[in-house]
Amino acid sequence: MDAVQHQPPRTRVTAQLRALRFDAGTLCLNLVATVGRRPGVPVERMGDAERLEAWCRGVGLTLADGYDPRDVLSSLHALRAAAHDIASGALDAHRPRQESVDLVNLLARPAPPAPRLEVTADGAWVAEGRRALSKEALLSLVARDLIDLMTDEARRSRLTACASEVCRMLCLDSGGGRPRKWCSMRRCGNRAKAAGRRLRESAP
Repeated sequence: MDAVQHQPPRTRVTAQLRALRFDAGTLCLNLVATVGRRPGVPVERMGDAERLEAWCRGVGLTLADGYDPRDVLSSLHALRAAAHDIASGALDAHRPRQESVDLVNLLARPAPPAPRLEVTADGAWVAEGRRALSKEALLSLVARDLIDLMTDEARRSRLTACASEVCRMLCLDSGGGRPRKWCSMRRCGNRAKAAGRRLRESAP
């Protein structure tokens, strides 16, 4: 008789689990966070044109009119996989695939729009309003942010992963106060506290 195959428990995909995250601490990790529950059954959070637009709004970027959502999503998904491979390697000491490094370097080549300042009527300095980006400029911004993260020792030292074994979202510690243990206290932190409370209450 064949051995019984034990399947991992199914995760109910709730609206909260599918929600886009913008709290990873930097642009490239906010892209990585568009996949949830990586250690188990991954949850796609940016799989269509509507979610792509929502993610761009959430990170403060705008794509130029006329882009092909499927093309942009395909490119972002490829960059996302490479970014996760590279960033997670800084935590678990695995060597990222060479194709991941090559892709990031390739996408970082085009120069994104140079930052500009504007002066308001009352004399305040502000960044110029959102400018529409080509697909290439968008990918370059994300790729360059990843390169900056990985080559800046101070920033890289703040890279961490959520302590929840079913989450493991990559994020940056703020660097002040207690080290960041959870991706969010309102999410994994509260679930861990609730689980600990149930365990204590059930103890004899």
